[in-house]
Amino acid sequence: MNLGLDGKVAWVLGGSSGLGLASAKVLAQEGASVAISARDEDRLAAAANEIDQFTEGSCLGVPVDVSDGKALKDAARVIEKELGGFDILVANAGGPPPGSFDDFGDDALYDAFTLTTASAWRATKAVLPSMRARGGGAIVYITSITTKEVVDRLLLSNMMRAAVVGMAKTLARELASDNIRVVCAAPGHHDTPRVQRLDAARAEAEGKPITEIQARTAHNIPLGRLGDPLEFGNAVAFLASEAASFISGVSLTVDGGQLRSMST
Repeated sequence: MNLGLDGKVAWVLGGSSGLGLASAKVLAQEGASVAISARDEDRLAAAANEIDQFTEGSCLGVPVDVSDGKALKDAARVIEKELGGFDILVANAGGPPPGSFDDFGDDALYDAFTLTTASAWRATKAVLPSMRARGGGAIVYITSITTKEVVDRLLLSNMMRAAVVGMAKTLARELASDNIRVVCAAPGHHDTPRVQRLDAARAEAEGKPITEIQARTAHNIPLGRLGDPLEFGNAVAFLASEAASFISGVSLTVDGGQLRSMST
């Protein structure tokens, strides 16, 4: 299937590793001009080079801390100047730390909101004028299966990512007249640094070997394994593409069948 991404400009936040990097790779492979952003400049440069090698294309790396609203605006202007505008935004950020209610104070609450919820809001604000001027676009928020079914010890993620889904559902209606689609891609357990860190934290909390936690995680997925990040990237590229031109306001779960919820 031709996804119709040739000549499109995509900005992927959190693009230096994990699901963001995988999404950027597939978008670039499908013909989009891709810019990626992350905080660590060295990792960002390495990721851009990896994308170039993967696609034989040219990826633009623009450093940004997504929790800094001004930095997001400035990065958007750099990308717009270099690539001409925006057709696709993939809003992604590292997840809040694991823990339960008694583990966190107000500072942690604010930090989680700024990282996960406000960054999606601010990035959207940064690209909307360009998308409107170009006649439309697609916004993909990377969320989590925690928006469908709460996960123990992921209180902050359960809260903040659900707020992003509420924003997406609302914007899908508000921006439809601008020919801008808004969707969420909700990953389950993929083989990423984030999942590895969560497994390590869970192993420490339960006093069990990490191998036991990893085996349990895989066992709870009907397909019997963690997802490859590129499998998630394929889903993001589809949602952002012309092939999904009548899909908006939905949250697509990419989890190997893990969730039992009827609402996926």
